[in-house]
Amino acid sequence: MASRRKPASPAAKKVAAASAARNTDSSANKLRSDTTDPLAQRAADTEKTAGKVTFNATKATEYGRPNSLKPPAGRTAKLASPSAGASTLSEVNDSGKTGSPAEPGTNPTVDPLTRVRVDSGDRRLTTNQGVPVADNQSSLKAGIRGPALLKDFILREKITHFDHERIPERIVHARGSGAHGFFESYASLKELTRAAPFQKKGKRTPVFVRFSTVAGERGSKDTARDVRGFAVKFYTDEGNWDLVGNNMPVFFIQDAMKFPDLVHAVKPEPHHAMPQAASAHDTFWDFVSLMPESTHMLMWLMSDRAIPRSYRMMQGFGVHTFRFVNEEGESRFVKFHWTPKLGTHSQVWDEAVKTSGCDPDFHRRDLWEAIEAGAYPEWELGVQVFTEQEAEKFSFDVLDATKIVPEELVPVKPIGRMVLDRNPDNFFAETEQVAFCTAHVVPGIDFSNDPLLAGRIHSYVDTQISRLGGPNFHEIPINAPLAPVHNNQRDGMHRQAIHRGRVAYEPNSLAGGCPFQAGGAGFVSFPELVEQDEVRGKPEKFAEHFNQASLFFDSQAPVEQAHIAAAFRFELSKLTVPAIRRRVVSMLRNVSEDLAAQVAEGLGLDLPEPMPRALARPPKPEVGKSDFLSLSSHPGDGSIASRKIAIFVADGVDAGQVSSLQQSLLQAGAVGRLVGSRVGAFTAADGSALEADASLENEPSVLFDGLAMPDGAQALSQDGRAIEFVKDQFRHCKTILALGAAVELVQLSGLPSGTADKGLLLVAKPKARFEADFIGALKKHRHFERETDPPAV
Repeated sequence: MASRRKPASPAAKKVAAASAARNTDSSANKLRSDTTDPLAQRAADTEKTAGKVTFNATKATEYGRPNSLKPPAGRTAKLASPSAGASTLSEVNDSGKTGSPAEPGTNPTVDPLTRVRVDSGDRRLTTNQGVPVADNQSSLKAGIRGPALLKDFILREKITHFDHERIPERIVHARGSGAHGFFESYASLKELTRAAPFQKKGKRTPVFVRFSTVAGERGSKDTARDVRGFAVKFYTDEGNWDLVGNNMPVFFIQDAMKFPDLVHAVKPEPHHAMPQAASAHDTFWDFVSLMPESTHMLMWLMSDRAIPRSYRMMQGFGVHTFRFVNEEGESRFVKFHWTPKLGTHSQVWDEAVKTSGCDPDFHRRDLWEAIEAGAYPEWELGVQVFTEQEAEKFSFDVLDATKIVPEELVPVKPIGRMVLDRNPDNFFAETEQVAFCTAHVVPGIDFSNDPLLAGRIHSYVDTQISRLGGPNFHEIPINAPLAPVHNNQRDGMHRQAIHRGRVAYEPNSLAGGCPFQAGGAGFVSFPELVEQDEVRGKPEKFAEHFNQASLFFDSQAPVEQAHIAAAFRFELSKLTVPAIRRRVVSMLRNVSEDLAAQVAEGLGLDLPEPMPRALARPPKPEVGKSDFLSLSSHPGDGSIASRKIAIFVADGVDAGQVSSLQQSLLQAGAVGRLVGSRVGAFTAADGSALEADASLENEPSVLFDGLAMPDGAQALSQDGRAIEFVKDQFRHCKTILALGAAVELVQLSGLPSGTADKGLLLVAKPKARFEADFIGALKKHRHFERETDPPAV
């Protein structure tokens, strides 16, 4: 028989507990809490915390459909002491680098960007390790003319870092520009969605926006004929929401399976890597002419939408159908529309081509300069909201990304405005490293079954992992949310967060069950009922490819239709395979016989037979014409704010007219820039000095929205560049003002005279109000009534 154990003395027990607590590989069954030893106390507190969780109380709620619709919040237990959740008791020792222990429930990696902004004013040069650099001019050598030494760690660090400064560019949307700002909600949308930005009137949500071209590489031109990316990152109270759209509401394809094919077709042809940032080549048109579902998108791409005057003057669209989901779990379909306050305005093709040569950064510069000058660009966000039952009645499928929902069927409701009011501090750190992903949604926003959207949900995350070096790209400051981030994801390349404690899993008891699942307060996917076979295919409504292409073309103003025909003519003329030209024209016959005839005539082709339709008996469309689809339906606020106007200067010009023009333009929000035969000072007729900051050589006509020639500017009549400047202003349908004897420049340029052109203001005897007349004409932006094909001038 075993003898009875004699209890140890309290002192011995404390010594034993302290000794046991100094081991990390096992412990006794009973841990004492009446101890002053920190290690023993932590062990006891950890035991006490874990003991509060005797079983997984929410396990039973993981099963069954009712529970899946309303998941419960995770159960938690309060830590018995702060040390129970610590990684180490030595966290209180501040080395000067380690700092103080983490504040409870905090993650400083999601604090505002102030935490990572750097200013080197009044600071000495150092290495990346903080070592002061004595000499930044010469490498270390063996003797003044001797060989460079391998031990020169300062040179090696500098060169090595330089060698690795570039990261892989985006496959598409590589060329872009960005800015910070805010979104402000007009009213509460609680009845429609629980999404954080829309919960109350006046609520502001920080945003970062990146505009881009699609096909070109990072160093390509801004003014290519192309789709423009319009991606908005909302830093909401409940996480980041990325609305990753374009300046066109539809796309080329219906299913993500074809996305690699599309991009391979539009990119430079692989055998010779040409052309750059252009769709006018064989492989693109070969592909799209065999994919008739692309026809609607081709109408947009060949329209003036593809050559915007400015990022600030183009619409944006979410493209896909999404879902709004409210607190009650009720869902409605939604489509997103951005409309610029300045209106929708575009370049003309000849202008876009010339702009790309003299300023390939035209749109980037325009956005930057507008924000720096305080002319903050603004867009209104509108939504089309409709039920699934309403969608089923449409002649088209709302899950088809090649289709719009005409506004005549579902009006756009304005719900807020977005203002961009801050340029980035560093292009690479912010605009280049920002990562937009369609998978980034917040509670209240959910996906539809759009098969193209499904592929983007995967692809965008996947490409960021490759481009930004691993799965922790969310910790790059520009990508980090402002909402708290707490989860059990760990490690990986370039990890920033230093997590406190030993727990990296859920459920747990050692950390009191934290971080715990949010339950109904978190993101709950809309429980769409799915009862179908597992198949590869498309719905029957997807087979109608031409109704909305016709709708778009028929809804354009005559000048817009002419531009579409000219764009097709240009693009197809660049092909080397005539069979592809004929195939495209045969496709266009299903859109508009008039358009097909114009394109065929411009290419010297006989009209081919119409392309056979995938759907022999297409449904009758609900809408035959929609004014909303024309750029002319979105003139904006009627101002000339941020427009650039050239004012010719030369020796002998009228300084009073120059000053009056500049002042009037500035008051109207525009910029009147003095342009001479060279930069520098000119002597006006009254002897005063006028300083030209631009020249006919460095700032040609296409960089300006209008031209004013004060009396005396006729001194430029012997400069062929001035004559060409005037001609281009006229050819591109811009406003021209000539005062006094400067009318001679107009005559020498060969412009038509005696016409009722409201954009050609010839004032031989200047009088009061010429400035107001000029500004009034500038407000039209373009005077297309003078345009001819081919150009008369």
